[in-house]
Amino acid sequence: MVFGGFGEHAIDFFDDLEADNSKAFWTDNKRTYDEDVRAPMEALLAELEPEFGPGKVFRPYRDVRFSKDKTPYKTHCGGVVEQGRGGGAFYVQISPAGLLVGGGSFAMAADQLARYRTAIDDDRRGEAFRQLLRKLERKGWEVRGERLKTRPRGYDPEHPRIELLKHRSIYVVREWEPDDVLHERACLDRVRKAWRELVDVNAWAADHVGVSETRF
Repeated sequence: MVFGGFGEHAIDFFDDLEADNSKAFWTDNKRTYDEDVRAPMEALLAELEPEFGPGKVFRPYRDVRFSKDKTPYKTHCGGVVEQGRGGGAFYVQISPAGLLVGGGSFAMAADQLARYRTAIDDDRRGEAFRQLLRKLERKGWEVRGERLKTRPRGYDPEHPRIELLKHRSIYVVREWEPDDVLHERACLDRVRKAWRELVDVNAWAADHVGVSETRF
């Protein structure tokens, strides 16, 4: 599969889906989604596979079981390469906002969170991770993730890495607004270069968070 960029109607499709998130709109415009969004995402992941491993495209349907928002369709399309949820991932997403790439631990089960905090508490391993994040921030990456409002139980509020210890998930992202590159083969180079900058963060997550031994 050869990636030549996302289709010319990809952004317009999601703009319209935000305005009309209905089964009728989806049915009438599914061909645009398949051809301009999903197929290019699959081709992008296929070309990145030799370096980063096999990826998958997320389903377009929202899980509305526990949400007040009952709109049925996601207004973005995401692809991911990961060995197991939470243990480090390479992520790419297209939406009305443009292109987003990211990596890290997007969710952590209880056993993963315990291992993460043990590692952050350790001066060598925790400081190494903080330095990795600082390096990425200097390059324009943004640290995100679910965080506690206060310190986790059992940790000194003056801990040198208390802000990292507050995280229940932690990852970094970069975003590009919609531009011509999104629709060109150069988009592949943009994602590949970005993912290469995340190799060390994901290696740290694989070593110190790992795959969960329980189900999410």
